[in-house]
Amino acid sequence: MKDKARKPTTTPGSEPPRAEAVELPERWSVQRKTELILRLLRGEALDAASRESQVPAHELESWKRLFLEQGTRGLKTRSDPEERELTLARAKIGELMMRLELAEHLIEKRGLADEWKKHKR
Repeated sequence: MKDKARKPTTTPGSEPPRAEAVELPERWSVQRKTELILRLLRGEALDAASRESQVPAHELESWKRLFLEQGTRGLKTRSDPEERELTLARAKIGELMMRLELAEHLIEKRGLADEWKKHKR
């Protein structure tokens, strides 16, 4: 006769075996954060959501506050590539403006302002 895998038995008063734990992400995506926040906004208890998601209650409260203030944009931890490019472009423009102002100051100081204005057009 073949041996069959035995199912664990529970004795009276003992807890039944747990179902396999849900694997939780190391990093929460904006979509997952939003889903969790919407559950809270629909009235789910904070402590229950915190236990289930294994996210501390204070962090859930913070996410909820950010969501209410800024919507899903507030839950993003990384900026979009376009936003990053825009930030770098602004920094470069600022640097070039400073260099231009310094060059114009030196030109004026050396008495070459009239000649500079002719070439500037």
